[in-house]
Amino acid sequence: MEHAVMELDGSNPILREFGSEQSLLSKPDGSATFVQGDTSMLAGVYGPAEVKVNKEIYDRATLEVLIQPKAGMPSVRERTREQCVRETCEAALLSTLHPRSSLTLVLQVVHDDGSLLACCLNAACMALMDAGLPMSRLFCGVTCAIDPESRIITDPTAQQEKESRALMTFAIDSKEHNILMSSTKGSFSVKEMQRCIAVSQKASERIFQFYRDSVKRRYSKVL
Repeated sequence: MEHAVMELDGSNPILREFGSEQSLLSKPDGSATFVQGDTSMLAGVYGPAEVKVNKEIYDRATLEVLIQPKAGMPSVRERTREQCVRETCEAALLSTLHPRSSLTLVLQVVHDDGSLLACCLNAACMALMDAGLPMSRLFCGVTCAIDPESRIITDPTAQQEKESRALMTFAIDSKEHNILMSSTKGSFSVKEMQRCIAVSQKASERIFQFYRDSVKRRYSKVL
């Protein structure tokens, strides 16, 4: 498993240690794990495959995203996260190259210690890359929490999330560092949101570099 340790100086947003492994499942067309601190996700991509007639879209692929909790049945919380991940993937995938077909992304929560939606997005991107699906850009997820003293915490743990007054997760694209999707909770000002976006964009550079290094190392082993 590839690992990256974030520098803890003031100029760089602090991210927990993270790692990823691709192609570890045999049945999906692409798979990946993504670990951020003690938060861990497993992702599998199936397709392009035949699509049910009632779900068929004539000019592009139909994308379905399923998030399985660690235990029990999916709840409203999972459905909301599924929508966030699907919107992000649809913005990045060149789905018009596979019209009238179906793509399914299954995300399994292995362990949740905060920043779960960001970890879902990172696992999803690594799995889509592993499946070799055509994409216009890569994407990553960054979560920010605002604590009661108005400090911004990047990649917060579950405990830090619980103590925060606001929580924001952004999906960021690799080309222009634009925001593809945002999910927010709690009370915050416009200025605070802008600060969180800027911090997340800065943090995303480190994650995209990690993607590149992971792929480079993986293919240098193959050659």
